[in-house]
Amino acid sequence: MFSQEVTGQFMEHVDNLLKLILPAYVQEGRSYLTIAIGCTGGRHRSVAIAEALGKSIAAHGYRPRVSHRDINA
Repeated sequence: MFSQEVTGQFMEHVDNLLKLILPAYVQEGRSYLTIAIGCTGGRHRSVAIAEALGKSIAAHGYRPRVSHRDINA
């Protein structure tokens, strides 16, 4: 999945959005932001994207908490 060009483009766009909104959330005094990623089964693509987003958020100096609702379903 990450070998597909569209996946890289998606991640780049989401990362740019996070760079824009995360500082604003902190400035407003918000303590959390919920981001939901879904796919048909909830065990492969969405898990990989959520984990990658968590790493991206951590790289920007924040402490993400990533959870997977359907991974064991």
